Amino acid sequence: MAGEQRRRRLRALLTRAGIAPGNVAAFEAAFVHESAVKERLAERSNERLEFLGDAILGFITARLLFERYREASEGELALRKNALVSDAAVAATAERLGFEELLLLGAGLASAAPARRRSALGDAFEAFVAALYREAGDDVAAAFVLHQHMLPFEALGAAIKDPKSVLQEWAQGRGAAVPAYVDRFEGPDHERTFFAEVTIDSDLRAEGSGPTKKAAQLAAAARALELLGERHGDVRQTPLSAPSALPVNAQKPARKRPRFGTEQTKRATVSKRRRS
Repeated sequence: MAGEQRRRRLRALLTRAGIAPGNVAAFEAAFVHESAVKERLAERSNERLEFLGDAILGFITARLLFERYREASEGELALRKNALVSDAAVAATAERLGFEELLLLGAGLASAAPARRRSALGDAFEAFVAALYREAGDDVAAAFVLHQHMLPFEALGAAIKDPKSVLQEWAQGRGAAVPAYVDRFEGPDHERTFFAEVTIDSDLRAEGSGPTKKAAQLAAAARALELLGERHGDVRQTPLSAPSALPVNAQKPARKRPRFGTEQTKRATVSKRRRS
């Protein structure tokens, strides 16, 4: 995508996030994958922002869940948080918001199958949350996570418990050992396929595969649940609590200008004051 067209899409995303799209450059780095840096398409990747964004997303999600699900136990809150910050959940939100069109990828990854680019989408989402937090503050970042990620996730009726969580819960409820996973992979770095085998008490084995180790383990756990359902017919999720009303401070904020986050922004403001 051409540079100006990419910046227009990024400005539209910032408007959707509730801030005036003045300092677009502060957000562009959130979409630069490491593969682009290796091919010298950019100087710096989004890895540092992703590191920060992972922590910020986890904290914001935990706080929102604590406020929204007031009757939920600690265990249920943990399950809900794990579902919302999972690779699949954040990649799905990034895809819905058009992040893929903003990504700067190396040629090898850009030509790979869509399933292999999903991890890059999730990384970009976390990096964008970090950039949003740094430029506009906690309230704007939290409102973005709530309205663009958590509420759509709930509206879609997405599963709260992934197959690994359900399988572990079933095993613990039956007094069985914790499911054990054995992993392997095949293929070159840019096109690997991962395989996982899960075992429960040496009595049941199931296999799965996917583009990442986590995806392979989820597929293996899903297959194990199918086999357990055929044997026992009692593999099911426990009921979950209903959400409370949104807290007042979680309503959609009015569009805000980014706070002073860069020297460029500061210099522009000082210059404007001098002219006046």
